[in-house]
Amino acid sequence: MEYNQAFAVIFGLKFTFRCIAFRKGRQAAVSATARKLAVIIWHMLTYRIPYNPPTQYLFLDEKRKLKLVQRIRKNIAKLDLKPEELGFATA
Repeated sequence: MEYNQAFAVIFGLKFTFRCIAFRKGRQAAVSATARKLAVIIWHMLTYRIPYNPPTQYLFLDEKRKLKLVQRIRKNIAKLDLKPEELGFATA
């Protein structure tokens, strides 16, 4: 594993630990972080792939915004609307 990937793993787990420790307490954070690490290792061994860390950890409000955009796009496609009908016409 490259140094950058190792750093990403450590930073991601550290970030996870701190968030959970703040909300649920230290003992729950230790358990959750250990489980997350075990799941990562299990996937790497089972599928024989190197660890591919997420490029960015999103906060909950950012995740909600992305889901909202996906839902809106899905509804627009389902209703077969065009951008001009919605007022999104580009020049």
